Amino acid sequence: MQAQRLPRYVVFGEALTDMIRQDDGTWRSLPGGSCWNVARVGARLGVSTGYAGAVSMDAFGDEIADAGAAAGLDARFLQRVDASPFIAMVTSRHPPRYVFLGENTADLHFRPELLPAGWLDAADVIHVGSLALARGPLARRLVEQALMARQAGKRIAFDPNFRAAMRDASYRPTFELMASIASHIKVSDEDLEGLFPGLAPRDALAALRALAPDAEILFTRGADGLSLIRGDHVLDAPACRVDVVDTVGCGDASMAAWISGMLLHPEMAAPCQLTRIAAVAATAAMHAGPYAPTEQEAEALLEPAL
Repeated sequence: MQAQRLPRYVVFGEALTDMIRQDDGTWRSLPGGSCWNVARVGARLGVSTGYAGAVSMDAFGDEIADAGAAAGLDARFLQRVDASPFIAMVTSRHPPRYVFLGENTADLHFRPELLPAGWLDAADVIHVGSLALARGPLARRLVEQALMARQAGKRIAFDPNFRAAMRDASYRPTFELMASIASHIKVSDEDLEGLFPGLAPRDALAALRALAPDAEILFTRGADGLSLIRGDHVLDAPACRVDVVDTVGCGDASMAAWISGMLLHPEMAAPCQLTRIAAVAATAAMHAGPYAPTEQEAEALLEPAL
């Protein structure tokens, strides 16, 4: 039997359980976490993907592991540890608002040295970002992996995915370092408000570009569309118009659509890539919670416009 090839796309960061408040006041639990969402969408879109993180050994961890396996994530990258689950209370869905419950939880016990031998040689793109980079010793270990990957000539994808914990001054050096080594950075308008408080979007983007002059930047603005920034060239695209259920996970879907498009369709022109990203994000918005669209679902959404 032929051994399974190691993945081209490796995503580092948190997985957690989203406890989402419903309109009737009840709560619904779903597996989530920005980085895990990115990985799951990448796998569902057809890229061989590994989610490199740790989850608990209880029912919450089981649900994350099972959903990842169903999406096609490489199981060799997921670590199970005897620690409490990481929980996000999603108190609002429009827009998403979070309260995180996560002291000494499973995600913090991730050990990079346990990853499969040869994973870095096989990988094309390494993703690091989100809340994991604001969580104590885990952040240091993930930055070390990103630096190692950059030294090995790999492309680094970075989504800061701003959260309240990143207002702590200790996060800023991590953010600036990750921006400086990233090849691809995704930010939303809300991210820019948090990362560069008091600056207008144009000035905040300029500040980000000063930190990362060589990086491509995907700038998402929800219903107002998205832009791809390459040096001084800016390419804009509208959002797909759909009936929005919620926007939880749409940014993660955009990130995975961007990277998967580069890996699966390197010949695709940039305007078509942006249209594809918009379709994947819109498909995610049509479902409750952090949904992972397939390529076929995104294509179906675009068919009426063809």
